[in-house]
Parts: sequence; structure tokens; C-alpha cells
Amino acid sequence: MKFALRILGVAVALALVFAVTFAIWGEAFGVIFSQAECVAWFRSIRPVAWLVAMGLLASDLVLPVPATGVMAALGSVYGVCVGAAVGAAGSALSALIGYGLARFAGERAIGRIASPEEIERFRRFFNRWGGGGVIVSRLLPILPEVMSVLAGLAPMKFGRFLVAVLLGTIPTAVLFAWIGHASAERPWYGIVLAVVVPLLLWPVFVWFVGGKGRSADGAGA
Repeated sequence: MKFALRILGVAVALALVFAVTFAIWGEAFGVIFSQAECVAWFRSIRPVAWLVAMGLLASDLVLPVPATGVMAALGSVYGVCVGAAVGAAGSALSALIGYGLARFAGERAIGRIASPEEIERFRRFFNRWGGGGVIVSRLLPILPEVMSVLAGLAPMKFGRFLVAVLLGTIPTAVLFAWIGHASAERPWYGIVLAVVVPLLLWPVFVWFVGGKGRSADGAGA
């Protein structure tokens, strides 16, 4: 229980750090990267706008970049398919950076607040249930960064983390690229599908991987 509270404290601390960046720079970024202004800017630098957008989305780990607005702007400038591909790549890159930094730089930090046995329990818990949290977080502010860092601290198996990130990021990128392309209001049914479909796919993936793992263990016995 104490360990769970310590992990919760880490999550809250991370959320507060990311929230502070929004409080300090969020308004300025919101003005600069409003969808309309972002579209106009991307159109003025169209040959390299995709690269700029990927950089912005990747920096969302530490800066208050309005990721969904950038994804929508990509849809307006490049169309749904290309816009979604670039948006998904940039957002996934941010997740991988957060995971990698936490996994390799945060190993000592988590060792100071948990015993090896507690870390192992946390790892097993995150590998089993953390994927759903990673998926849902991709559609929300602040939480994607928190979940990526926690997954790295666990550490969650990289393959599972990558699948969860892609299951959450690709539908989100497609949804907002379509919104930008269609210049439509955000449809709630689209947002629901962007969350529900990946969540339904995640247990299938976990079952498949778990089944393969059990088969391998049986073969090696």
C-alpha cells in the first residue's frame, strides 16, 4: 500500500510539473498555435511543415504544445492520410522519448523509493493493466506524458508499450486530421471510437502475447 501511494505521488508530481508548463507558457502557445494560425503557418512552409509538426509534437513531452490542434492543422494542409501519418509519428516519438528517458535515467530514482520485489510487482501490474491507461491517455492533455514516464519507470516491456502507444495514437491522429480536413466540429462519436476500439484491441493483444509466452514456457519445460 505504501508503495502504491509512493507511485501515485510520483504520478501526481509529474502531472504537476507538466501542468506548470501549461500555466506558464500555455496561453502563449495557444495563441501562436491556434488551429487557424497553425494552418496558415504550415501552408506558408508546406514543404517542411511536416518536419516542423513532428518536432512540435515530439516536444510536447516538455512544452505545452496543443497536440490535437497541430494534428488538425496537418489534416488541413496535407489531407487525412498524410496528416494522420505525420501526426501519429510525432506523437509516438514523444511517447518513446519519455519512455526511454524514464527507463534509462529513472532506474536509480525508482530504486530509491521501492525494493526490488516492489518494482517487480509494479512491472507485472503495468504490463498487465498499463496498456489500457496508455491508450486512453493519448487523447487527453498531460496524461500522455505521465503515462509514458511511468511506463518507463516500471519498466513496461517495450513491445507492449509500443503497441499500446500505436493503438492510442493512430486513431487519435486520424480523428483530428479528419477534423482539420473537414473543418468540422469535434464529433463525440469519433472521440468515443478513438478510445473504445483500441481498448477492445488491447486485451486481444495481451491474450495473444500471454498465450505465446505460456506456450514458450511449456516448450522449454
